[in-house]
Amino acid sequence: MATPEAVSETFRRMTGREPEGVWAAPGRVNLIGEHTDYNDGFVLPFALAQWVVLAAAPREDGTWRVRSLNRRQTETFGPADLEPGRVDGWAAYVAGVVWALTEAGHHVRGADLVLGSDVPAGAGLSSSAALECAVLTALVELSGLDVAPLDRARLARRCENEYVGAPTGLLDQAASTLCEADHALFLDCRSAENRQVPLDLGAAGLELLVLDTRTPHSHVTGEYGDRRRACEEAARILGVPALRDITLDHLDDALAQLPDDVMRRRVRHVVTEDARVLEAVAIADDGRPADLAPLLDASHASMRDDFEITVPTVDLAVETARAAGAHGARMTGGGFGGCIIALVPEGGSDAVGQAVAAAFADAGYGEPAWFVGRPSAGARRVS
Repeated sequence: MATPEAVSETFRRMTGREPEGVWAAPGRVNLIGEHTDYNDGFVLPFALAQWVVLAAAPREDGTWRVRSLNRRQTETFGPADLEPGRVDGWAAYVAGVVWALTEAGHHVRGADLVLGSDVPAGAGLSSSAALECAVLTALVELSGLDVAPLDRARLARRCENEYVGAPTGLLDQAASTLCEADHALFLDCRSAENRQVPLDLGAAGLELLVLDTRTPHSHVTGEYGDRRRACEEAARILGVPALRDITLDHLDDALAQLPDDVMRRRVRHVVTEDARVLEAVAIADDGRPADLAPLLDASHASMRDDFEITVPTVDLAVETARAAGAHGARMTGGGFGGCIIALVPEGGSDAVGQAVAAAFADAGYGEPAWFVGRPSAGARRVS
């Protein structure tokens, strides 16, 4: 479904003409650094081989018509429909990109677009950011716009925050836009400074299992926003711009100033998670990927106990993966469902996935899905 050939063929049938090009943007896995992005902290994601792929060509009537192969739906909207709230559902991510570009002062040409995706939706792998970044990459080129890669990520984030209404940080869109193959992206979410970090798991005899528990989650729901508001209130009480400004050396003093245990645990997660990201970058730079395993385990414990964003399916998957031979494992993504990642011996992902599937069956849960996560390139034209 998510191939250049499939979207191009549907484009031809829909429009009677050839697409001007085909563009793609990937989903992402966050290796470590959860809920640190909107706290001005650090993250370490990498782009996946799974992507949203999109065939497109300009229209002369100033409207945008988009066909989703996954949804088997077609939506059309014009300039009058760009006000937030006028377009909803999956098409809001397309209209929101046009809106964000327009709000930034760019003239966006109308277009026909056909898209397909093999990024699992609702799994914490940023299918929405992949959609935004694929659409944005295509429209920027079709409209002849000069928008730097980091600015593209920021515009896609603005689409998600202000048009769709999901209070995410910059992590997802930056990963989908900026990542390079065989690398993770170290991103400072305050300054937006970033660099590629080598991630050659195969050379160390390792691979990264990505397992979808098929417990859907949504960033638009209240829990994600509640965590963000708690962090912002804690930063206000502590007199700092963001929790990124609290270091491990001063964590105990900071916690003593907070009014309740819930807020203290939220802060402890963010501060220790930032420290884990920095340690993970040093490990990757040194070419010691096996040493990432304890950081994955510690991150999961922090998300489970301090930030309270895991769910029983996710915890069972992590525990089972470790028992089945994973060196380390954790939930990845915003939480309340979605995926886990596990660092496993090369060639061992299927055995670990089968063990989790058996544990899920015993517990009465649905069957999970899994694949090997391979660090891949960000948004680009593919034909």
